[in-house]
Amino acid sequence: TEFGLFIGLDGEIDGMAHLSDLSWDKSGEEALADYTKGDMVKAKVLDVDVDKERVSLGIKQLSGDPTEGAMEGLKKGSVVTCTVTQTNDGGVEVMVNDAVLGFIRKSDLSRDRSEQRPDRFAAGEKVDAKITQIDKSGRKLSLSIKALEVEEEKKAMQEYG
Repeated sequence: TEFGLFIGLDGEIDGMAHLSDLSWDKSGEEALADYTKGDMVKAKVLDVDVDKERVSLGIKQLSGDPTEGAMEGLKKGSVVTCTVTQTNDGGVEVMVNDAVLGFIRKSDLSRDRSEQRPDRFAAGEKVDAKITQIDKSGRKLSLSIKALEVEEEKKAMQEYG
């Protein structure tokens, strides 16, 4: 079904693992494609609604969120090295610590407006950027190369006048 994975439990009871509870790192539809009817799966009971006769299950909850550990130590204002994963008209998608997704908006790609072009970056390229926002529930970071450039320029001005 398009809502998730129905799982037969003991005693002719069915449970459902919602699309959002299948995988930490794949979209629901992608994760659903990993399963076929008749597969034996392990799942964690997330909720039991006796009145509606529903059992909510989770598969991804059996393993810890890989992003959680990777986000430890990341702080707003920190400078990190990221790997470009994709570019689009709005900016550049990056990966930090091999597990945390981040995004650098087009306007944050450079202090110089002529350099605010996502197409000057390529997948696999490493870039340094400053963390401007941490969304723990969304498991994402907002970053800025521009903020890093401004900070470096201020330091240079203080140091060298």
